[in-house]
Amino acid sequence: MIKTENKDFIVNSYIVPHPPLAVSNIGNGEELKIQKTLDAYNEIALEISEIKPDTIVFITPHSVMYGDYIHISKGPFAKGDFSNFRASEVKFKTRYDLELIREIDDMCNIANFPAGILGEKNPQLDHGVMVPMYFINKKYEDYNSVRISISGLSFRDHYRFGMMVKDSLKKLNRKAVIIASGDLSHRLTHDGPYEYSEDGKKFDDKIVSIIQSGNFLEFFDFSEDFCESAGECGLRSFIIMSGILDKMAVKSKLLSYEGPFGVGYAIGSFKVIGEDEERCFLNKYDKKSQDRISEIRKNESPYVSLARRTLEEYVKNKRNISIPDGFPNDMLNIKAGVFVSLKKEGKLRGCIGTISPSENNIALEIMRNAISSGLNDPRFDAVKEDELDSLEYSVDVLGEAEKIKSKDLLDVKEYGVIVSKGVRRGLLLPNLEGVNTVDEQISIALKKAGISPHEKYSLERFKVERFK
Repeated sequence: MIKTENKDFIVNSYIVPHPPLAVSNIGNGEELKIQKTLDAYNEIALEISEIKPDTIVFITPHSVMYGDYIHISKGPFAKGDFSNFRASEVKFKTRYDLELIREIDDMCNIANFPAGILGEKNPQLDHGVMVPMYFINKKYEDYNSVRISISGLSFRDHYRFGMMVKDSLKKLNRKAVIIASGDLSHRLTHDGPYEYSEDGKKFDDKIVSIIQSGNFLEFFDFSEDFCESAGECGLRSFIIMSGILDKMAVKSKLLSYEGPFGVGYAIGSFKVIGEDEERCFLNKYDKKSQDRISEIRKNESPYVSLARRTLEEYVKNKRNISIPDGFPNDMLNIKAGVFVSLKKEGKLRGCIGTISPSENNIALEIMRNAISSGLNDPRFDAVKEDELDSLEYSVDVLGEAEKIKSKDLLDVKEYGVIVSKGVRRGLLLPNLEGVNTVDEQISIALKKAGISPHEKYSLERFKVERFK
């Protein structure tokens, strides 16, 4: 049920692109090829001038970005220009809303959430902020701003951060407009800035549909691998915006979409019209995820069940389990190399394995590597107890490796690869999301081994049996 009172602290939110060529000094006429985008930008600039917000919150993928921390720019003001795009005469200066920035930072610190004002490497405004400012400032300049970046954290964490921004705005009673800056796919055409991918159009079509419907839950449906294949940059900006609009009823409207340069540009408007408790998309996402994990648990193989139960017992009680009765004979009577992989919210959370067997059977190999994947993968912190219910597992049992003379004997879907140079060895499993060619497969394995592609190295291939 929608309540229509007491939501004046956030008036409108917008999804916008940031093509520098939209600035006439840079486009030199090329901007006329995205006239729909220019018209929509001028429309929202006029709306913002009529709203007269105290603060505009800019969310950009091109500010300071960390893998595990969402950065908020600090200081009394910031400057920037388009000198990187040969238009240094187009300059900007904005006042930061210091009180709001401090409030968001304090709220994150109290919640022990990885976001705040630390680690600013470059205080200069980026084009993800300056392009929307270019249009807004033509109509309205009497506002303070907040500049927020994105990070490598999960979609869920970006939504949670947005909720804290919302609570800060509400506490200070700021009349605010939210600008979620981000282009869509960069892989729409063969002559675009990046290699073409058929996932580009699929991504853009889905984003356009979400803008039209206002169903922000669907932002969580994208996998990391799909996003990488599509070559997008704005999704996490949009998800932070969704968190800021948590429990708010909105009237959504697609103002424009086009992609003549191989990059998708969408402008969407979300006018706040009241409160709606049903629009808490984090709760909906958590429930959906829990249901999916429960279904996976019901159907998991004995190999995965052993890996999961081993890690859960060790994390909770710091002890190993005994091999349960009733497992397949192959697990007890055969030796093999085993890899155990963990994922959380669609992202890798740990992966450790053995190329050759180091235990007396596959079951013991699984147990050893399940604990190592959860606690000893140097790329990640150790798994904590409160994460266990959200983990997904897979177990790969390796077949015997065979030496090959040429990469032509590899198939990225069928064979894993081992690269060797002296004592340095690197392995990559077959049929991994986001690894689509043999060259990519070999390149990743070489990096893992610390072997230069210019060195002479040997190749082996192997098959795996994957259990989920």
